[in-house]
Amino acid sequence: MENLLKISSLIDKINERIGHFVKWLILAAVIVSTGNAVIRKVFNQSSNAWLELQWYLFGAVFMLGAAYTFLKNEHIRIDIVTGNFRKRTRDWIDVFGHIFFLVPFCWIMIYHGWPFFMRSFELNEASMNAGGLSVWPAKLLVPAGFMLLLAQGISELIKRYAIIKGVIEDPNAAVGHHAAAEAEAARLLEVAKAEAANRS
Repeated sequence: MENLLKISSLIDKINERIGHFVKWLILAAVIVSTGNAVIRKVFNQSSNAWLELQWYLFGAVFMLGAAYTFLKNEHIRIDIVTGNFRKRTRDWIDVFGHIFFLVPFCWIMIYHGWPFFMRSFELNEASMNAGGLSVWPAKLLVPAGFMLLLAQGISELIKRYAIIKGVIEDPNAAVGHHAAAEAEAARLLEVAKAEAANRS
């Protein structure tokens, strides 16, 4: 288990670094978008390359940032269903979901995404728009993003199993929006119980 946790820690560090890099791509996308809008309005000019660069950057943020979002436990959950379960039950639901949904889906996307990128790269596929960019870097984001997400899924699976076995504490137990909402719900429940006890 110790070796698996070392692998998990390495994956986390890689996705942490990539996540911090991706944050700067958001700023780049805002600057490109703003610059493009100003040039279009002030000088009545536009460039397909700049327009395409905007969605390239957006695609990079979305695809490369997914694993970082997962690492930080900020991905979308169906809390309305699982929120009433005990933590151990939620942990087992996570394990089940990682094994039977996340990992297979990532593998399918990598399996089909890599040839999708390679065909584009070999043809040096370019945009159909005049003055547009090469397309293959955008297509590379598909397998790259899902490789990172698959790796993070394996890391989370290792950590969740270690948490269930009591080897480590849950690193997300006291962070993130979900934990804050759970803590607030627990506090309100305690307040309601105290008020009910005072009335009786």
